Amino acid sequence: MRFIDYEIRTGKENMQIDSDLLDESIRNQYNEPVFRLYGWKPACVSLGRNQDEGFINKKLLSEYNIDCVRRLTGGRALLHDNELTYSYICPVASIDNGQNVTESYKFISGIWIDIFKSLGIGLTIGGAPRHITRNNYCMAVSTGADLCYENRKFIGSAQCRKEGYILQHGSILIDYDKDKLDKIFAEKTEFSTITTLKEINRNLEVDDLINAAKSYIVKNY
Repeated sequence: MRFIDYEIRTGKENMQIDSDLLDESIRNQYNEPVFRLYGWKPACVSLGRNQDEGFINKKLLSEYNIDCVRRLTGGRALLHDNELTYSYICPVASIDNGQNVTESYKFISGIWIDIFKSLGIGLTIGGAPRHITRNNYCMAVSTGADLCYENRKFIGSAQCRKEGYILQHGSILIDYDKDKLDKIFAEKTEFSTITTLKEINRNLEVDDLINAAKSYIVKNY
């Protein structure tokens, strides 16, 4: 596995890097998966590939010094602020039954289940109560692609597929500003269905997740 260590970039740079990595894998027909970790500076709202941006108040984002970009992957908008983001790129054929979207989510999300297990945290796939609404905010909507802690959504993921390859994005919540989220997404968010690393274990930091991911890759790949 090609592991790209944690770095902090702008939203535009992060999305361009992931796009370039996907195209590089396709062009060279790489069999080796790519696993990348990153953060965002300044904070950034990313819109799903086909999401309507009509709810975005660009003046408000400017006041908060928040960028806005569009992802290659689907799903709904996310505020990338106090979080750890990952991308995973691989050939569809490298995953057993990878043409099945659900099975590919299970496989890739299984990596994070193992990483968090090493930190004493048990996660499940799609364990949150199904909560489909018109919400613009991705974490407010539960799907079978989620990773959950005690039935609360913790990691939201989304995919795109291109020429036989998968790009999966995922957002791991470290903490959030409830008032800021309500204002940015122009709606009240049901926070009882969401959890964060700080709520799970206040002693863990982003660096702990990064180091656990590195250790997992070294041990297993």
